[in-house]
Amino acid sequence: MAGPQRITLAMTGASGAQYGLRLLDCLVQEEREVHFLISKAAQLVVATETDVTLPGKPQAMQAFLSEYTGAAPGQIRVFGQEDWLAPPASGSSAPNAMVVVPCSTGSLSAIASGACNNLIERAADVALKERRQLILVPREAPYSSIHLENMLKLSNLGAIILPASPGFYHQPQSLDDLVDFVVARILNLLDIPQDMLPRWGEHHRSSCEE
Repeated sequence: MAGPQRITLAMTGASGAQYGLRLLDCLVQEEREVHFLISKAAQLVVATETDVTLPGKPQAMQAFLSEYTGAAPGQIRVFGQEDWLAPPASGSSAPNAMVVVPCSTGSLSAIASGACNNLIERAADVALKERRQLILVPREAPYSSIHLENMLKLSNLGAIILPASPGFYHQPQSLDDLVDFVVARILNLLDIPQDMLPRWGEHHRSSCEE
């Protein structure tokens, strides 16, 4: 199986909840174990931008997301923001890859400064210190010099900055196509098969196809 088997997926309070939910669905369909983290602000964004209402408690949210995505028992594990005993909080047990999508500029700043005030920030700090794959998907416009400086700092530390900026050369026909463009780029970086956006000169299928 190509790509990491276990992935930490974090959603923070920027616009673009659809990207995070779609990525979660694709990871489940590709039979990956997902450690799911979400901030309170992100829960508000999900309720505002989608028709999904997430339960507030981690255990209830885990059951909801498992049913929502058709995940196998234990495939999605949801951890609260102050669950310091969760696997993503330690380099000895954290997954080999982490994606923050969408990534708010506040989270970007906290990660760049090494703050570990909650589990999302700690998990990102672990990914950086262990030299593991960390993909940050900011969604903001325009970017301030502070935002750009934080992105440059994180890039120099080994993180991958993938702005939520969909392309149009694949001739999108719907909003879902634009969401899939960004999610496909994330999956490509994770080396996980996808066929929402074929690589140049390649044609293949994936179980992520709806």
